[in-house]
Amino acid sequence: MPMSFRSVLSALAGLLLMLHIPAAFAAPITEAEVLAAEKAWGDGIVAIGKASMRSHRAAVKAAAHHLDTLYGYGLGPVLFKPTKAAEDQFRETRDQALSYFVKGSNPEDHGFALAPWTNVRFENHAMVLKDDEALVMGNYYFTPLKGDPVKVEYTFGYTRDAKGNLRINLHHSSLPYQPSH
Repeated sequence: MPMSFRSVLSALAGLLLMLHIPAAFAAPITEAEVLAAEKAWGDGIVAIGKASMRSHRAAVKAAAHHLDTLYGYGLGPVLFKPTKAAEDQFRETRDQALSYFVKGSNPEDHGFALAPWTNVRFENHAMVLKDDEALVMGNYYFTPLKGDPVKVEYTFGYTRDAKGNLRINLHHSSLPYQPSH
């Protein structure tokens, strides 16, 4: 028995709805997911530094993986204001972010992740969780091979990709204010 036009439309509408359910009805972002994303980010920065001790090419590959798995370039705008950026304060594209982490096309970039850092520790001040968006603000500490950890202030924003993974869509980082008195 052939399907009626109405049955075909209903089946197509159901199929379209199913294709959009993962993004539209994903579970809200949880604190545990944000903490896991922070750990992955810190581990990625450490991995880039370790790779740089082998070769610059290895560091670029590690940084590309870091960007491709943790940031939302390709999903929409990423608001990225890195710590050590003065002339070109913002990194609108993946290639600009890659330059910041491993020294690339931007003359002021010296490869922040090449330090190498041995550990990155997050101290969250506050977290806002709202459906498939999250905002987190606090301090993170970068431990160099020698010396004391470097305190940096941050704000990260997260969203979900189509597969449900958290992606960074906001990354603001700055050194703490140093009064001159």
